[in-house]
Amino acid sequence: MPDLIKFDETISYMLAKVTTAFRNALERHMAIIGLHGGQIFVLLELWNQDGLRQIDLATRLDLAAPTVNKMLRGMAQIHLVTVSGSDEDDKRSKRIFLTPQGIEMRHKVERQWVELEGECLAGLTETERLVLFEVLGKLRSTYTGRGDADDDDA
Repeated sequence: MPDLIKFDETISYMLAKVTTAFRNALERHMAIIGLHGGQIFVLLELWNQDGLRQIDLATRLDLAAPTVNKMLRGMAQIHLVTVSGSDEDDKRSKRIFLTPQGIEMRHKVERQWVELEGECLAGLTETERLVLFEVLGKLRSTYTGRGDADDDDA
């Protein structure tokens, strides 16, 4: 019988386990301020450029439009965003705008993010942090087909 793969000795296995653990930590931190982890990334995009079209948010987040639509409905219910009726150029498109509460939420998110970042990087040297950031960027590029510079244009 051929040698069987030892899944727990592969990078893919370790990455999956780390991803799950990190996602759980992200959810715990954001629950403190009444948010879900996915909502943070919508807010990050809107803090960078308010008034994005829903389809542009989906593209930037690498998510399906129905997934983003569901997140936006939840965020509108807690008064973080408003969804405009239609876009001037494309009547089927909807634009998403931050409410004053959505803008103010940034301070709460930043506090939780700093704590999360500290937990994530505890025990790593400065060199390890820099290497990890670079390696994660390369892996992300492999899966998305674009680099960090492309995110600015997305």
